Amino acid sequence: MSTPTFSVADIRKSFLDFFASKGHTIVESSPLVPGNDPTLMFTNSGMVQFKDVFLGTDKRPYTRATSVQACLRAGGKHNDLENVGYTARHHTFFEMLGNWSFGDYFKRESLKWAWELLTEVYKLPKERLLATVYAEDDEAYDIWTKEIGLPPERVIRIGDNKGGRYKSDNFWMMADTGPCGPCSEIFYDHGDHIAGGPPGSPDEDGDRFIEIWNNVFMQFDMDENGKVTPLPAPCVDTGMGLERLAAILQHVHSNYEIDLFQKLIAAAARETHITDLETPSLKVIADHIRATAFLVSDGVIPSNEGRGYVQRRIVRRAIRHGYKLGQKTPFFHKLVKDLVQVMGDAYPKLREQEARITEVLRVEEERFFETLAHGMEILDSALAGDVKVLPGDVAFKLHDTYGFPLDLSNDVARERGLSVDEAGFKIAMEEQKNKARAAGKFKMDRALEYTGAANTFTGYDKLAESVNIVALYAEGTPVSVLNAGQNGVVVTDSTPFYAESGGQVGDQGVIFAPAGRFVVEDTQKIRADVFGHHGVLESGSLKVGDAVQAQVDTQLRAATMRNHSVTHIMHKALHEVLGSHVQQKGSLVNADRTRFDFTHNAPVTAAEIREIERRVNAEILANTATDARVMDIEAAKATGAMMLFGEKYGETVRVLDIGTSRELCGGTHVHRTGDIGMFKIVGESGVAAGVRRIEAVTGENALAYLQSLESTVDQAAAVLKAPVAELTTRIGGTLEQIKALEKEVAALKGKLASSQGDEMLSQAVEINGIKVLAAKLEGADAKTLRDTMDKLKDKLGAAVIVLAAVDGDKVQLAAGVTKAETAKVKAGELVNFVAQQVGGKGGGKPDMAMAGGTDAAAVPAALASVQAWVTERI
Repeated sequence: MSTPTFSVADIRKSFLDFFASKGHTIVESSPLVPGNDPTLMFTNSGMVQFKDVFLGTDKRPYTRATSVQACLRAGGKHNDLENVGYTARHHTFFEMLGNWSFGDYFKRESLKWAWELLTEVYKLPKERLLATVYAEDDEAYDIWTKEIGLPPERVIRIGDNKGGRYKSDNFWMMADTGPCGPCSEIFYDHGDHIAGGPPGSPDEDGDRFIEIWNNVFMQFDMDENGKVTPLPAPCVDTGMGLERLAAILQHVHSNYEIDLFQKLIAAAARETHITDLETPSLKVIADHIRATAFLVSDGVIPSNEGRGYVQRRIVRRAIRHGYKLGQKTPFFHKLVKDLVQVMGDAYPKLREQEARITEVLRVEEERFFETLAHGMEILDSALAGDVKVLPGDVAFKLHDTYGFPLDLSNDVARERGLSVDEAGFKIAMEEQKNKARAAGKFKMDRALEYTGAANTFTGYDKLAESVNIVALYAEGTPVSVLNAGQNGVVVTDSTPFYAESGGQVGDQGVIFAPAGRFVVEDTQKIRADVFGHHGVLESGSLKVGDAVQAQVDTQLRAATMRNHSVTHIMHKALHEVLGSHVQQKGSLVNADRTRFDFTHNAPVTAAEIREIERRVNAEILANTATDARVMDIEAAKATGAMMLFGEKYGETVRVLDIGTSRELCGGTHVHRTGDIGMFKIVGESGVAAGVRRIEAVTGENALAYLQSLESTVDQAAAVLKAPVAELTTRIGGTLEQIKALEKEVAALKGKLASSQGDEMLSQAVEINGIKVLAAKLEGADAKTLRDTMDKLKDKLGAAVIVLAAVDGDKVQLAAGVTKAETAKVKAGELVNFVAQQVGGKGGGKPDMAMAGGTDAAAVPAALASVQAWVTERI
């Protein structure tokens, strides 16, 4: 039986249409940066956006869902980066087709629908499909063999094969504890002309049998001792790799042969001027443009830490492969338009941000190309001859000076059949590795064990209320009584306290009765519809069932509301002043100030800040009433309310009109814009490449800030003995006077250094026809060192020179090599050799390099070592 050819676009649509016909809600792909799991570096599977539902801390208006999820596996625990370009199926970015049941259907429907889709919609030959089940899962085995009709010899039982109970390829666990259960994987047999055995066999790692779909059945809860108990509402979580399925349906063996990749590979060939489309480096570039572009669209900009560092590694790996193909100028960013052509319909945000994505990648590419050639020269030199291992210190130098991530050096070494010694790299990179490990750890924090009814939030209208205690916790454990001095959590049947959400901090206050007084230090959600009051019992005791008074701290709430309300008005002003590309990347609203992170590729200028402040304060002065309406999500979309990409919204949402801003927001707000009082931006900074942060204050805090500035100005005027109105003129005159004195000092230093330089000529030692001089220059700064160096090189002819200057504990070093001698001696290597002896490091060009250090006492010995170092090289 032959199978029809499906394009990648066809597969996406037909998959979603199929499960929609089975009563599933189609859910959009969530961002690559998880919005509900700070412990996970990237979204690496379709279930990530539903994790809170599985853990019971969230609920959705649907019980069946389906999606095509953009995923990334290039950092932390899940990392396929190093394999891309060397295998047929590894990618950094991939798309996962999935369907989910949240306590609705279970194994029978899941497996039968999978079989129906594969064999009746996609027309895969039944004889080429086989399945695996957990060895103890008789239910799944019987469904496959007795109901679906898959021959028993093509249903393989897989037991505990990973060294422990329930440690199996066919037993899935979300974490060390919590939801878990057996799974059933579906494999496709590419035929006996390809090496490899079926799953569970010794040669299962071959390419003949390829897993295409995994059906996970979450039916147990595992405790800390490894004991499993049935879940009250078993769930289904499935995932199928779109690229793998496309390869099968398009009758090719490698994912890189499918239609989507062929277009991207052709584009990469065009920009690198390569005619052989089978060149492995083109596959790397095609894969990496997807990952990097989607990361930028989700706000991840190349940087030196966390997610940004992973992004930088991927970008630079792609650039290096282009360089390997002979491309010596930026090319990678030009592929964004081709990516948008093939994936923009499925992911509209990609098309909307095409210009910004291109610009971000262009800037990163140009930055790396500035040092790529030098770095490759060092790498090529270090790997020349009979070298088998790249020294760790060279790998670190490439990383630290030339921006080569370690895996890029590993990549180059592997291509040449060599390896990298990471021992010398270990100490310098330990901190970064710890961060990556922490970010990549897929660890779940168990929610408090609360099974009661939802509590009612009344805090939009009330700040005090009579309520009843329905649950108590001490150190995370349910208790019936909370006693004085104990830290705990109080849950009441109703509450005026706002729980932290949407950037707004949780309320503080007190919960009290004649029997006891509980100080609420924070309010957090136990689950989506239950608020928990965290704090300490100050006196007495409280027990479950007590009638108590709940009182929010009114001053803190009022200040927090002012700051939250103004954030919405400011967000709109940012769009108007800076452009529609502005996208919220995080916020923190408390009683002191509002902090707002957003996408923007340049610092916000002083003029732009003044205009933003003018617009916001104009809205405040208008004193318009705020209006919050609860409506279903579709009606909210129809109103044009701004929705934050990646934010999870329920079936009903709260639409907030404040001033001329309209957004979805569940926070607490002022009644009229005039209640905000005053708005002042107090800080603007960059928190990552392409992400800016504005901090602002309102009300009494704004007044206090302005009064503090006024006091500072008055003090400055008093110090300069000038009226405030003349302060700018007086400061300008003082600065001019300082500049004149600095020039005079510099001239004197130059004369002193020149006289010292002439005296040093006699200290030069000739070695094999080259003058070698290493000396200390008293009272010199960096510029004086460079100027003196140039004069000495002119007077000595063929020369290698090291000059040092000391100021307290601070050491400045300069190394210079005349042009003809740079073939044997590199100034950058020499200055780094000396700098390491004085507690520093440095580098530079072959003929001139600078360095610094902190051990002034070691300078004489370090200078004395120069002659021997040079002698070894000439």
